[in-house]
Order: sequence, then C-alpha cells, then structure tokens
Amino acid sequence: MSTTISGADGKPRCRWCAITAEFLDYHDTEWGFPVSNDYPLFEKLNLKSFQCAGYGPD
Repeated sequence: MSTTISGADGKPRCRWCAITAEFLDYHDTEWGFPVSNDYPLFEKLNLKSFQCAGYGPD
C-alpha cells in the first residue's frame, strides 16, 4: 500500500490528510515546512507538549 495519494488537484499527499478538509489544509500549509523564526517554533513545541500531557509515566 502506498503512503501517498494523488489529490483532486494532482498533488501528491500523505494518505492521512485525505480524511478531512482541515487535515488537507494543515498538510499543505504546515506539515513538513521548516520553522523560520522563534514564535512558530515556540507555538509548535507548546502545542505538542500539551497534546502529550497525561501520556507520560505516572
């Protein structure tokens, strides 16, 4: 099974982003793009840390 699919516009995308329009937008605008300044990096680190809260060792 391929991990990429071809979107309606012909662009290759990861299979997971075809589930919703929000995932598609995230994939096309943020996923895989390097962070160029400190603010977006700080934002991503905080969001990821809050998503992981509660999944660590007790």
